[in-house]
Amino acid sequence: MRLLRNMLDRAERGLFAPGRPLQRLYPMHEALDAFLFTAGRPTGPAGPHIRDSIDLKRLMMTVVVALVPCVLMAMYNTGLQANLALASGAVVPEGWRAGLIGLLGADGYRAQSVFDCFVHGAVWFLPVMVVTFLAGGFWEVLFAAVRRHEVNEGFLVTGMLFPLILPPTIPLWQVALGISFGVVLGKEVFGGTGYNVLNPALTARAFLFFGYPAHISGEGAWVAADGFSGATLLARAQEGGLAALGGEQAWWDSFLGLIPGSMGETSTLAILIGAAVLIFTGVGSFRIMLSVVLGAAATAALFNLAGSATNPMFAVPLQWHLVLGGLGFGAVFMATDPVTAPASRTGQWIYGAAIGVLTVVVRVLNPAYPEGMMLVILLMNVFSPLIDHYVVKAHLGRRRARHAA
Repeated sequence: MRLLRNMLDRAERGLFAPGRPLQRLYPMHEALDAFLFTAGRPTGPAGPHIRDSIDLKRLMMTVVVALVPCVLMAMYNTGLQANLALASGAVVPEGWRAGLIGLLGADGYRAQSVFDCFVHGAVWFLPVMVVTFLAGGFWEVLFAAVRRHEVNEGFLVTGMLFPLILPPTIPLWQVALGISFGVVLGKEVFGGTGYNVLNPALTARAFLFFGYPAHISGEGAWVAADGFSGATLLARAQEGGLAALGGEQAWWDSFLGLIPGSMGETSTLAILIGAAVLIFTGVGSFRIMLSVVLGAAATAALFNLAGSATNPMFAVPLQWHLVLGGLGFGAVFMATDPVTAPASRTGQWIYGAAIGVLTVVVRVLNPAYPEGMMLVILLMNVFSPLIDHYVVKAHLGRRRARHAA
């Protein structure tokens, strides 16, 4: 470690210091230094400073650790679904992916062991993640160099979240285009990390959803096998209601994540592990997570009681809503974004409950769009400052009433 420390220090003095050839690229050097080591400029003993063991780097790394179960499950389930499809007669993929998957052997395409599924899924997931970090990181470094400030660690989480909310068959050029839109127009135009109004990862996905709907939500987008198409369970519920979802075993498959869907959103179990990490460390707001579930539960119960002879989604109960689509992943990793969520505790309850209510309403009442989590969170991101404004206003009103005398 001392050798690496010395190399970075020499590079800074010789190349990136003021007056040196690469001084405009200092943010890139500083980002690598901050990623590998702790900050070299700690808070001094003088002055009114708040001292805490948590900083932006540790906060973002905690979220990354919480995402690890979802990443592992994304690779395993993507490979599992592809192998199941290939075993049923789907076309063997062509191109460079076929060469990598062929390393498993002649029968590797139809193998369903944990290792084979994991490797097959990694062949689809890792390129999406690499392209996300390369394209998004380029814009982060560019804006940092132009504004002459450090590269913030915020993109580390965005770069992990974005691949997890995409289907495995998404073209890589669309990945680069989507994350560029999310970083530039979803965050940097507002001032960068800490100033964005919308969640950058969801902004990027919304751009792809409206710009290239066939690749982001079509039936053929959910299984990484050429020539194979199949609807997600949420789409099947839209057509046939509770009867189309299956019995108890189907629910457990959905809970574990053994169903087609966006790569990191299918496993509720992996999401719950991540939620436990975020709540235990205090990084994620349990108020938002819990209020999303409570809002969804109340709305689903009302629809179940009302019933409908023409809309089968009225009969889908809460336990199915929680394991289908992106409700769980959105509640834990997207809605709890500290920048775009309310800061007040009361505001967090209101914000989360509204997300849960509106998500179920969109799922049940909008036949053209069975998933509502993405757009609902973006909508509530816009209203988040307004919620905080009225919560603070009400609090000040109560204080004035108490001390009126």
